[in-house]
Amino acid sequence: MDKRIETFLADIGDRGPTQFAIVTRLRDIVLASGHGLSEEIKYGGLLFSAARPFCGIFPYSARVTLEFSEGAALPDPHGVLMGQGKGRRHIKMLSLSDIEEKHVAAYVELALRAAS
Repeated sequence: MDKRIETFLADIGDRGPTQFAIVTRLRDIVLASGHGLSEEIKYGGLLFSAARPFCGIFPYSARVTLEFSEGAALPDPHGVLMGQGKGRRHIKMLSLSDIEEKHVAAYVELALRAAS
C-alpha cells in the first residue's frame, strides 16, 4: 500500500470508528471488484482507476460518498444515485449498513464495466 494511502486511512481512523469502517469497507469492495485496479489520493479522497478513473471514496464530516465518474450513464435499478450534473453521480453513506442497503457492490461492478 502506498504511504499516502496509509496516511489517508490513518487520518480517517482519527475521525471515528464509523467513518473509518465505512471507508475501509468501501475500499475493500472496490479493490475486490476487478484485477489491475489502481488507487491514488486525489481531490481529498481515494480515486480508483481501471482503464480510466471510475469511482472514488470521499469522506466528509457527517457522511462518506462513493462517487462515480460516469454515474449519469449508469443504470440506477435501486434509485440510490444522487446528483444533477452532466456526468458524476454519488451514493451517500451515513452508516455501515448503508453499504448493503444501497447495493453498493452492484454499482461498483456497473461503473467498472463502463470504464473498462
